[in-house]
Amino acid sequence: MSTDTSTNSPITTRRRGTIQRWSETLIPTLREAPAEAVNPSHRLMLRAGCIRQVGAGVYDFLPLGMRVLQKVSQIVREEMDAAGSAEMLMPAIVPVELYSGTKRDVEYGDLLFKLTDRHGRDAALGPTHEETVTEMAKGSVTSYKQLPLNVYQIQTKFRDEFRPRAGLLRGREFLMKDAYSFHLDIEGNGGLNETYDRMYQAYVNVFTRCGLDFTVVEAEAGPIGGSASHEFMVNADTGEDTILVCPATGYAANVEKCEIGERDWAFAGGGDQPLEKHHTPGMPGIELVVEHLGITADRMLKTIVFQKVGGTKCKWVLATVRGDHDVNEGKVRDAVGFQVTIANEKEAKEAGFAIGYVSPKMASQDDTLLLIDPDATAGTWATGADEKDHHVTGFDWARDLGADLPTKDQQGGKIRVADIRNAEAGDPSPRDASAKLEAKRGIEVGHIFKLGTKYAEAFDFSVLNEQQKKQTVIMGCYGIGVSRTVAATVEMSHDDSGIIWPVPIAPYHVVITVMDPDKPEHASVAEDLSEKLADNGVDVLVDDRKERPGVKFKDADLIGIPVRLTIGDKALEQDSVEFKLRGEEGKGRLVEMPHVVQEALSKLVGG
Repeated sequence: MSTDTSTNSPITTRRRGTIQRWSETLIPTLREAPAEAVNPSHRLMLRAGCIRQVGAGVYDFLPLGMRVLQKVSQIVREEMDAAGSAEMLMPAIVPVELYSGTKRDVEYGDLLFKLTDRHGRDAALGPTHEETVTEMAKGSVTSYKQLPLNVYQIQTKFRDEFRPRAGLLRGREFLMKDAYSFHLDIEGNGGLNETYDRMYQAYVNVFTRCGLDFTVVEAEAGPIGGSASHEFMVNADTGEDTILVCPATGYAANVEKCEIGERDWAFAGGGDQPLEKHHTPGMPGIELVVEHLGITADRMLKTIVFQKVGGTKCKWVLATVRGDHDVNEGKVRDAVGFQVTIANEKEAKEAGFAIGYVSPKMASQDDTLLLIDPDATAGTWATGADEKDHHVTGFDWARDLGADLPTKDQQGGKIRVADIRNAEAGDPSPRDASAKLEAKRGIEVGHIFKLGTKYAEAFDFSVLNEQQKKQTVIMGCYGIGVSRTVAATVEMSHDDSGIIWPVPIAPYHVVITVMDPDKPEHASVAEDLSEKLADNGVDVLVDDRKERPGVKFKDADLIGIPVRLTIGDKALEQDSVEFKLRGEEGKGRLVEMPHVVQEALSKLVGG
């Protein structure tokens, strides 16, 4: 469906709307969804006849679902075109050798759909196309005069989920828009930042035009790589992601990225409790240990061993947080200033770390840094004993590490205090000291990244700049889960009766329910209204089935069409039709025939 972007109206008279008879399309509604369909979008889209499962995590898009998918795709396409991105199409099959420089076949692991052709050549079904597009650009762009460049595609992607679930939200096959930009500079005219800001605004436009309630959050780059990134999250109580928001400033970030406001800390001791060792066999988790020791998780220290990626200096990093908190790898990386990864267990054990039982005292090891979260400082603690199947109680920072501890005025040695844990609701806001972070649930539907030079370096992609010197190209990456957006919309907008589609992406804007299609007057009024609505850019579904009224009304609610017009004898006697908006309580109201089209248009434009 085209949209008049000058008014942001969800319908337009620039084209004639569609008229479709229910009897001539395929809408196989179900009274009950399969037992395995638990979340709302999976359950309701199956029941509404929008999708049908073919295999594990693989679905047919039936006519209703396809119309929604096309409308979302068209909005995405219009906004990408308006933002200066050029559409192209890359193959779904990616030769494995394209991954040799980036190692993403290793990073994606079993999520990568792998296959071998008849000649023994290995390939993968692309989850995204960074490697493919970089190879394409390298072969096509030779001069700075061709930059900046921004291209996109809307294409099926693949992810070999071990346990596909939640319907379209976590499938193995999905439709995605992925865009890629190429630059010589970060700042200035034509730089990465300029395009990134343009893409950010395009995404805001897309999800606003789709009628979604969404939040933009700061995010970690994840396996894609790169530096700055933002996620676009549909707000839904059933969302699988936690968003943390500052109510005073609007700051929002996902758990992996969210900063925590300043917290007071001190290594004040907790008294004269002795350091006592305890045998804790067969207790690999915090829960069992604290139960055995008779304490709570917030009085235990959790120390995770990280390993520096590349080089040898400061090979080990220990990250200590309170037992009821989780270490954040991205914050650990930022605190030490170099790339880290969870330590290889075999190598760590050979270096003397008793994995699962490590204490902060291991900071005395050579080439080892210790990071401590502020909440894990004051008092006495239980912690690992640096010996398998053993823990200690009575650990006191001041007594047991003494002079090596930092002060608030002097940091930077082998032991440092830093924000290294995941934020939680109730933590101080990083943007307003008087505010506390609040938690919301969301579903990621878009993600934009500043990739930097990671992929260009892997492909040795450089061009001659204005001074005729070779310069590595800088990249950005911008993705929207198109099919995921469809499902997230249902998660956001439904009730006990079915889906409530936002007007801009509804498969049809109006459903005309004909009480008795065999009566010529009913059929004639339905045809007349359909034509007038279509002339005004409205998509119309005419329910001309020979079904009981109750079945038709329930189906109309289930498939979620915004406006229902019911043609029956009682209304026609008053030269009227029954007018009802989806989601309204009770029965509809009568609207006189001369005013029906205008009434529908006013509600649709307002929606």
